[in-house]
Amino acid sequence: MVFENMDRIIFAGDSVTDMGSAQPVGEGLFDNMGHGYPRVIESLVTATYPERSIRFTNSGISGNTSKDLLARYERDVLSLNPQWVSICIGINDVWRQFDSPALTDQAVDPVEYEENLRTMIEQAKMVAKGVIVCTPYYMETNKSDFMRARMQEYVGICERLAEEYGCRFVNFQAVYDKFLQYKHSSLIAWDRVHPNQIGATLMAKEWLSKCGFEYDHTPEA
Repeated sequence: MVFENMDRIIFAGDSVTDMGSAQPVGEGLFDNMGHGYPRVIESLVTATYPERSIRFTNSGISGNTSKDLLARYERDVLSLNPQWVSICIGINDVWRQFDSPALTDQAVDPVEYEENLRTMIEQAKMVAKGVIVCTPYYMETNKSDFMRARMQEYVGICERLAEEYGCRFVNFQAVYDKFLQYKHSSLIAWDRVHPNQIGATLMAKEWLSKCGFEYDHTPEA
């Protein structure tokens, strides 16, 4: 696994990352990490690698677009001196284009999204040893659906920037596309966006698979 003893991992994002975490930054005991994929990741890593002490921090805030996240990025991410930064943002950038089409200032188009994400990656690489770029997603099997098609543009931006900057890339959209070949989205999320524990586990497994996680790891003596 790429995470070393005393590393700090910060999860930056929106409600999918937040999922009831303490605000503006959640970590430590009780439910401060929320109940989304960051909490599942923390649980699996801590249970499987007990010899390593790794600090997990949830900096997700519900409703954030990439513009909102960038505005608080220094306070909630960079100033916390992370060794790893995981960025998952973009769902609201797209969603606001469809649920609030008249409020154009609340959405973020692909051009601005790319600029915001690029800035976050560049700034994170200046303070952290690794950046993990995770895609936004929409749980819709019909890829011609307007919102699903639009979301794919943002997924493509994430993939391209991750490759350009040498980041680890986690394609949450592809994870859900595969799962929905077998199960309906209602099993995971009533609104096709906010996952229950099944969805959080799917996301955590994919995220960990890109970080060298070994389920059969034997703790070091």
